[in-house]
Amino acid sequence: MAVPSAPVAVVSADDELITGEAVGLDLRPTPFVLRAVGTIIDMLVSVVLFVLIVLALGSPLGARLDEATSAALSISALVFCVVIVPAAVETATRGRSLGRLAIGARIVRDDGGAIGFRHAFIRALTGALELYAALGMAAIVALLHPKSKRLGDLLAGTYSQHERVARILPPQTVMPPALAAWATTADVARMPDGLARRIARFLADRGTLTPQARSGVSAQLAVEAARYVSPLPEAGAEDLLAAVSVLRRDREYRALMLQRERLERLPALHALPRRFPDRG
Repeated sequence: MAVPSAPVAVVSADDELITGEAVGLDLRPTPFVLRAVGTIIDMLVSVVLFVLIVLALGSPLGARLDEATSAALSISALVFCVVIVPAAVETATRGRSLGRLAIGARIVRDDGGAIGFRHAFIRALTGALELYAALGMAAIVALLHPKSKRLGDLLAGTYSQHERVARILPPQTVMPPALAAWATTADVARMPDGLARRIARFLADRGTLTPQARSGVSAQLAVEAARYVSPLPEAGAEDLLAAVSVLRRDREYRALMLQRERLERLPALHALPRRFPDRG
């Protein structure tokens, strides 16, 4: 019996990530400005760490070392701060760093997978040249690349993925002003869950429908909902659905608040049962 192979991600010509099931994934590369801010933060951390090590070597304990040993230790400290630490941090955090945590980014492979030590080491080793030795090289390459890749990303096959997405709140349904007076005396019976879900979905997505589809769906839903409403107002289908949705929402909210108030008045919820020991 043949074993089905795992889905393979493929990068298309327009840089859209396509999975093995032919599903396109919208993965956003980090903008150049944000990536520059994260890189500056990481560079400052490396510089501060290197300065602390150099100060430790200049302490009375380090003063006992000869000049050649001090120079060798300083070079080793530089390699440690610029190459070893960034590579180790990226490997352990799967592409994260202090600067990328601040901007909401992560280094990933070109196929969207997590990076390994090989990718992190290539990036760190190349970064020592393009970020510190050849100032401006990384900025020029990233500015010209559509995904803001620097030279280390091109060699390692990685890029910076922006993971911080703004929260989009769904539109809030409000009572139509023309039905405000009607709502004070209207009665809406319990609807089937399926119908209530379809009404809520329509109200949330009606802005994306064509005028013909919007009118047809609202009219059909209004006919189904009319049997649960008394008295029926003289209003359009969408206004009726919005009013019914608001009335049901407010009624359920009041019921939940009433239930909470009753539970809070129960003494058993605020004290231990009679003769039950308090064990802290």
